[in-house]
Amino acid sequence: MESENKLKGQAVIGVDMGGTNIRAGKILNDSVVSTQSGRVPKTSDAGQVTGMLIDLISSVKDQDTAGIGIGVPSLVDSEKGIVYNVQNIPSWKEVYLKDILEKEFNLPVYINNDANCFAVGERFFGKGKDYDDFVGLICGTGLGAGIIKNGHLMPDRNCGSGEFGEIPYLDKITEYYASGQFFSNVYNEDGDTMAGKARENDKTAIMAFGEFGVHLGKAIKTIMLAVDPAAIIMGGGASLSFDLFSEAMWKEIKNFPYPRSVENLEILTTQTQEIALLGAAALYFNATT
Repeated sequence: MESENKLKGQAVIGVDMGGTNIRAGKILNDSVVSTQSGRVPKTSDAGQVTGMLIDLISSVKDQDTAGIGIGVPSLVDSEKGIVYNVQNIPSWKEVYLKDILEKEFNLPVYINNDANCFAVGERFFGKGKDYDDFVGLICGTGLGAGIIKNGHLMPDRNCGSGEFGEIPYLDKITEYYASGQFFSNVYNEDGDTMAGKARENDKTAIMAFGEFGVHLGKAIKTIMLAVDPAAIIMGGGASLSFDLFSEAMWKEIKNFPYPRSVENLEILTTQTQEIALLGAAALYFNATT
């Protein structure tokens, strides 16, 4: 595969703008070979945060670096590289980040939201290598996805494709019931605690995961109708409890109007370490292969 050859010998910087920390890593030959991180400054000065980001990138960049990819939990104009209203950085309301960083480093810079980074990271570094068409589904505190079509991230205008968690469902929206929120919203318990109880054969917890599987199965049927993927690769905290809800999930999915689509669908969970950094770096390969 051309994209696999492209990975060899090229160093790319991946940056994860996380909830409390910013992490930058140098990726070479499928591996994260060095990282630096820092806490997100609590400041109203947008330039101070940008300065910290530049310092982190500088600390892992070297003369072999071919490009920079950045994943952010926000709305992004991926063509122009403008970042809007980053959740954990109140001062970043409208930042022309691509222009700033390309001027600073004289390297191509690619920016996208975290769900799209997850999907493209799986495409180039994870289980998505085997599929030209799949959905990378993050099921954690929310439910969001990146869509891979014809081997590349599906382009859109505002990084809004794949926000399946925002679709109206029952009396709320989908992610209220089909993400980790379900356990706190319905059972007043966090998902990790509930998973521990289920593994200890707690009947209420087992029932809760059955209900969750039904809701997630309904969400996946919506994805199938919208995108018709060959596979769904799940990440996020809820995916760690896949064994607790997969039976109920598949039972719901099989109640689908097109049985052949169900037969052909594979649902996998990510095994890719450092997927946030790898996914950000994969934006470069997505754009250049």
